[in-house]
Amino acid sequence: MGWFIQRLLSALLVIAVVVISVFLLIHLIPGDPVDVMLGETASVADRNAMRVAMGLDQPITTQLMNYLQGLVTLDLGDSLHNNESIATLIQQRLPATAWLTLCALLLALALAIPLGIASAVYRDQWIDRFAMFIALGGLSIPNFLLGPLLVLLFAILLKWLPVSGNEGVSHVILPALTLGLSMAAVLSRMVRSSLLESLGEDYVRTARAKGAKPLSVIWQHAMRNAWLPVITVIGAQLGALLGGAVVTEIVFDWPGLGSLMIDSIQKRDYPVVQACVLLISVSYVLVNTLTDMVYGLLDPRTRLGKPPGRAAG
Repeated sequence: MGWFIQRLLSALLVIAVVVISVFLLIHLIPGDPVDVMLGETASVADRNAMRVAMGLDQPITTQLMNYLQGLVTLDLGDSLHNNESIATLIQQRLPATAWLTLCALLLALALAIPLGIASAVYRDQWIDRFAMFIALGGLSIPNFLLGPLLVLLFAILLKWLPVSGNEGVSHVILPALTLGLSMAAVLSRMVRSSLLESLGEDYVRTARAKGAKPLSVIWQHAMRNAWLPVITVIGAQLGALLGGAVVTEIVFDWPGLGSLMIDSIQKRDYPVVQACVLLISVSYVLVNTLTDMVYGLLDPRTRLGKPPGRAAG
């Protein structure tokens, strides 16, 4: 129990640092939201009145304390652009980002696990080389390039899928593929590496010597221990998906948090940008903390400060 409490306290400390860092960095960005809202031709009196109304005339420390007090009561404030509640804006956009992230994760797992297992089982054969070539391509092509390429191929040339929007299942395929391929590339390489290590262990050779079927050796013995490092990578990549969703949502005009954040940056809508960046950052920290705890449950040796090793099959 003490190990879990320690992990929770560490996560809370990281979240506190993230909250303060996001606030300070956002306020250091060049540009004045008053100029965006009133225009450069507004009088000095109108600018000052607007700055006082938004609390921007107060010292940065006072603004930070007010912001922290709002977070404690789950009050994210209002948008400077349209005075709409930021919580409402996030509630409208969060389901789309969550749906895209889930589809990308499932797609990545569906591609990475079979490719990784096939590469390990048929090591140094054509299947292994083909799978690793696909993985290398997924790692090499960034989302902002892969997205338009997929649009050109599947939406414009073949006309199989829609270009943008979120009006049905068919609309999520291209953005999920764009977002999930890089994760699939990382996971497939990790599955291959971890499974190869497991296949070389004594308990696997013992299972084979006892006449166990090849599929049983892979799934019940080798993969059972190979999952541990894979789960760690899944947690890290799941957090990275939220960050990668920003670019993908812009490419495909996806109505999620990423497009909301970019639109707010262009309008110098600081409170909305703060809320979006903070939500993505906190989600990343929570996912990694949860992954760490799951790892500790699967391998108790990590809770005792011992290096993780291979369990017997």
